[in-house]
Amino acid sequence: EVQLVESGGGLVQAGGSLRLSCAASVFTFDDYPIGWFRQAPGKEREGVSCISSSDGSTYYTDPVKGRFTISRDNAKNTVYLQMNSLKPEDTAVYYCYSYYARRAYWGQGTQVTVST
Repeated sequence: EVQLVESGGGLVQAGGSLRLSCAASVFTFDDYPIGWFRQAPGKEREGVSCISSSDGSTYYTDPVKGRFTISRDNAKNTVYLQMNSLKPEDTAVYYCYSYYARRAYWGQGTQVTVST
């Protein structure tokens, strides 16, 4: 059973930075694409960013382009989401996600709160 564990959330002022981590308990971590989703109160969960398993290609949703950077360290079974220039509208619970061999995996989420 694959487990994804997020960490790094917290309270930060607007303009500040946070780095989220997603640690995976799996032997073949480099086979797994990893994505970050977020869900703000009263809103649907939305995709934020993802990184492929093969060539490390990345995707970002428009609102975070130029501010967020996703990366992976396969030796540590970890994916990072570096979030800079944070805005109050980035406030949400951030979830780590992966899909492999027709199964989806979610982490428990980590709260990010950006104050004005």
